[in-house]
Amino acid sequence: MRSIEINGVPIEIGAPDTVDNDWVGNLDVLHQLLACWMLVHPDDLPMSPRLIGRPGVGKTTLACAAARRIERPIFIFQATMDTRPEDLLITPVLAENGRIKYVASALVSAMIEGGVAILDEGNRMGEKSWASLAPLLDHRRYIESIVAGVKVKAHPEFRFCTTMNEDSSTYEVPEYIQSRLQPQIYIDFADANEEQEILRANMPFAPQEIINYVVNFLQKAHASEEPYSVRDGINITRMVLKLGAARSAREDQQDRSEPASKPSDLTSKPLDLTSKPSELTSKPLDLTSKPAVFQGANLRGLLHDAVMGVLGDEALRYLS
Repeated sequence: MRSIEINGVPIEIGAPDTVDNDWVGNLDVLHQLLACWMLVHPDDLPMSPRLIGRPGVGKTTLACAAARRIERPIFIFQATMDTRPEDLLITPVLAENGRIKYVASALVSAMIEGGVAILDEGNRMGEKSWASLAPLLDHRRYIESIVAGVKVKAHPEFRFCTTMNEDSSTYEVPEYIQSRLQPQIYIDFADANEEQEILRANMPFAPQEIINYVVNFLQKAHASEEPYSVRDGINITRMVLKLGAARSAREDQQDRSEPASKPSDLTSKPLDLTSKPSELTSKPLDLTSKPAVFQGANLRGLLHDAVMGVLGDEALRYLS
């Protein structure tokens, strides 16, 4: 952390987040967000959009990708139902020798550094916390910390957006705040081709047959209005690979430890998977060395177990 002085008060500023994921899929929403942050005249101001969609559709990834496109540092603040105004702005912290130091939140750090502030899941916050951001989200572009006794003006390059989930575990955002969070950009489920691209970008080492199965599963779920997202698809793909790799490691262990003349022992005798944990946890496995693990009935069994583990038994109906 570095420290700056505002109105004679030392404020410690947080470091930006490191996010490498790029946006894959619908480029229209990316272009909309970038347009919101453009300035078309010296007297123009950037807009503060809200990105809305179901959990897991990539709202935060979209915001981070847009920030990277304009080459600004990224600061992510995770909102919760317990978020207080001082959490959003500047927090007093007890330091050495009993003195008080003031620490800027990710949002205020972005204001000072001229970065992009992403208020993640903003509609989980209550009205009192939103009220503290009202002057930041209009032409005034500042926040006022009662705790630290300072007013912080936003850097000219500062940009803001918030993500909001469509679910029942959220607050209603006050109208005077909604009028400042414009426009609304809706991120829907990706189509089959886009989901193929997203899974391939996130799991480039996954066999194509697994990705095909997972995309088919997601598309069937979308058609039935299920909330399963591409994030679930990534987790299912990752789980299939891990289950298959673990099965392959068990078979290798059996081949090394059991005589070839007793194949029946492979199914009747339990294996000790903890004898060499480093082989299963720290050493990457070659997924192409035993392709049969990810084919036919074996693959369907792995998919069954992965979907059950990630989403529960109700999701199994969408496996073909």
